[in-house]
Amino acid sequence: MAELNPWPYPRWVAHRGAGKLAPENTLAAFRLGASHGYRMFECDAKLSADGVVFLMHDATLDRTTSGHGTGGAQPWSALAQLDAGGWHSRAYAGEPLPTLENLARFCRANGHLLNIEIKPTPGTERETGEVVAREAARLWKGAAVPPLLTSFQVESLKGAQAVQPGLPRGLLLDKLWDGWLEAARQLGCVAIVCNHALWDATVVALVHEAGMRALSYTVNDDWAAQRLIELGTDGIITDRVDLFPPAA
Repeated sequence: MAELNPWPYPRWVAHRGAGKLAPENTLAAFRLGASHGYRMFECDAKLSADGVVFLMHDATLDRTTSGHGTGGAQPWSALAQLDAGGWHSRAYAGEPLPTLENLARFCRANGHLLNIEIKPTPGTERETGEVVAREAARLWKGAAVPPLLTSFQVESLKGAQAVQPGLPRGLLLDKLWDGWLEAARQLGCVAIVCNHALWDATVVALVHEAGMRALSYTVNDDWAAQRLIELGTDGIITDRVDLFPPAA
């Protein structure tokens, strides 16, 4: 059995800033999550057409901004003009899309930790992993605790591993596909981040025996959180920053 290394991250992680209480992946959401006591956040990072790392979950702009079409097909100068808050509520109208650099400044100034999900526009998996990892290394240079880089895309994690092998990586899973554990080993992952329903005692033991941590997304119910804690998992990503005290 591999020995588990010390884990510098808290158990509770705020999903996309403040879950659904504020427009996801905006600085307003991270500020709101912090106001509920959260010390660690999860965000989604992708590339603009001119290589700027910005925060957005979807491949297309339509759901969470005033824009239309593929976000990664537009330059940052155009993306920076979009309203990324009005879709959520009037109170957040005019909230801009942040860059990863914007969020890094906020996190480092306030002592917050970050899980960066590499969320590439289809067809840019390797490039996005490389650029996000380089930016993360630059923005967190000298930090006591670096950001945790995660992705569903193996190619993105390969890109991150190739250019910044010292940054911690985690493999995201929505199902336990054949060879997932060996892939995580080859990627040098420190964590597996699963849909919370996939964890059972056997899978947790497999991951811990491989020297990795067991994290879950997206947990919004008391019963689910309690089950994961009893299984001995190591981290819980939640939308319900208003329900789960992060010090618990």
